[in-house]
Amino acid sequence: MLEARAVHKVYDSRGAETHALSDMSLRISEGEFTVLAGPSGSGKTTLLNLFGGLDEPTSGQIRLDDQDLAACTRSELAELRLRKLGFVFQAYNLIPVLTAVENVEFVMELQGVARAERRRRATGMLAELGLGELTSKRPLELSGGQQQRVAVARAIVSQPRVVLADEPTANLDSTTAGGLLDLMQTMNRERGVTFLFSTHDPMVIERAARVVRLRDGRVVADETATSL
Repeated sequence: MLEARAVHKVYDSRGAETHALSDMSLRISEGEFTVLAGPSGSGKTTLLNLFGGLDEPTSGQIRLDDQDLAACTRSELAELRLRKLGFVFQAYNLIPVLTAVENVEFVMELQGVARAERRRRATGMLAELGLGELTSKRPLELSGGQQQRVAVARAIVSQPRVVLADEPTANLDSTTAGGLLDLMQTMNRERGVTFLFSTHDPMVIERAARVVRLRDGRVVADETATSL
């Protein structure tokens, strides 16, 4: 499903190079529920951005469904993201002028889902995440945790094949985080949706079927549930 082949990612800031990823090779198979774990600066977010086609490696290959993302045009990448990927960003990236339900509907609208169907799915997902009374609120009227749940709803309601989630429980209390993980695990188990998280949260790590531990832009451990 996702593969990094000997990937290096170097950022150049005012002549100073930062090696975010160094000779990174990793394969994520379809249907996995996998966590990228490691300290800040270990390369977790960089790797998610590369897998999502939001950034390009300095060298090496990133492949989605065995397709080299570097060989895709911008419009082809946009179509891949629209049809196959769901994103949960640390900064939420909600559209400030849209209500919660309109934000959740947005990707489905781009996909051409009929208005009544996308409203039904969006309101149902928000209700499932405990936001049923806040559908008409705009992002600035919501708390950080509520915005996080709207972002998660937007990522999964369009039924992507892969969800890339950057610290998805960072602003949630343990009860809400647990409910969110229950929902994601159900989607993984019943619909075969592939999940790849970056996280520091022990609750997320405990739920993972596979934990890939990063440090200084390299894989230092790759553990399955039986070895955790």
